[in-house]
Amino acid sequence: MQSWSDLAIPAVPGAGPPLRLYDTADRQVRPVTPGPTATMYVCGITPYDATHLGHAATYLTFDLVYRLWRDAGHDVHYVQNVTDVDDPLFERAARDGLDWRELGTREINLFREDMTALRIVPPRDYIGAIESVDEVVELVEKLLAAGAAYTVEDAEYPDIYFRADATEQFGYESGYDRATMERLFAERGGDPDRPGKRDTIDALLWRAARPDEPSWPAPFGAGRPGWHIECAAIALNRLGPEFDIQGGGSDLIYPHHEYSAAHAEALGDTRRFARHYVHAGLIGLDGEKMSKSKGNLVLVSKLRRAGTDPAAIRLGLLAGHYRADRMWTEAVLAGAERRLDLWRRAAARSTGPSATDTVARLRQHLADDLDTPKALAAVDNWAEQALSYGGPDADAPALITATVDALLGIQL
Repeated sequence: MQSWSDLAIPAVPGAGPPLRLYDTADRQVRPVTPGPTATMYVCGITPYDATHLGHAATYLTFDLVYRLWRDAGHDVHYVQNVTDVDDPLFERAARDGLDWRELGTREINLFREDMTALRIVPPRDYIGAIESVDEVVELVEKLLAAGAAYTVEDAEYPDIYFRADATEQFGYESGYDRATMERLFAERGGDPDRPGKRDTIDALLWRAARPDEPSWPAPFGAGRPGWHIECAAIALNRLGPEFDIQGGGSDLIYPHHEYSAAHAEALGDTRRFARHYVHAGLIGLDGEKMSKSKGNLVLVSKLRRAGTDPAAIRLGLLAGHYRADRMWTEAVLAGAERRLDLWRRAAARSTGPSATDTVARLRQHLADDLDTPKALAAVDNWAEQALSYGGPDADAPALITATVDALLGIQL
């Protein structure tokens, strides 16, 4: 599947401290230690609706990680999937009288446009579930052979499930107790009441073919992939076991990331799917959780059509810490627009105060678990000084412009 267009990232003199991020599994901030090529897998969209600010906040988080790795001199192998065959897509297409493929293509194209407008660096590999079916089939075969999966017997549809007890360490990534797992499994796409399952939280690997649903041939019977196995197969086949970061929104901690990790770990090749599990907070609107069911999603494309500068959208989302659940309001957007204007007016001056310390502070704050509020404040301070007092440094405005672009993705 085609990714969106790449973009040029300016080089900034010097280097910052090593990146440290909060690891969900270890419940602490600790160093990220990639080799010459840093590796990252981030879960992508199910393309049944347009990109909303929750999506944007997640992909912006990992865009910052990408930029910091590039600034530190790493090559970056970034992989993202698209769940382009799934129940929500079928349901929305049926509701709107569309072919599900047509709907998926439309929303994927809009997502690419939104990511381009927001200046999100594209993944090297952008992979749809449909094009990874053969990889999923191979992985399901291996899990069946290892005894980590089973076929539901005496059922009209012989679906294949993953055993939640197939790995000794299952549950380490989320840290949730059994009661929480059962509740979230039911709320987030699981099927605890499916007859024939050995455990209510065993996760679907392969959905046997049903009438009027797409399916693909497999040695164990025609069908289509489950949700979690898709990401496990795509990541393993492009990054291998024990890549640097598995990322996504905090609502993916369980069951999605717990199971995609367990699927890979059950093969016995690694005890830990990713070295770091990193999760972004959720975005609400005016004091309420933002969700499709409530109809209160703020769409990136709608903001763009209304004339909102995508750089202001980025700044509004960066104003809060990435791990925090936070609200989007008109005041947040207005504050971001004022900040963008401040920075652009300061960067347009022919001279300004020295920017060396500001660049160092910006790097330091971002390397400290992506502390964007402090990073933005550092640039605010330079801009306010530049506008209030000027400065003798003819190179400072250009250095600030390049640094803000390179590290924050904001074009001044």
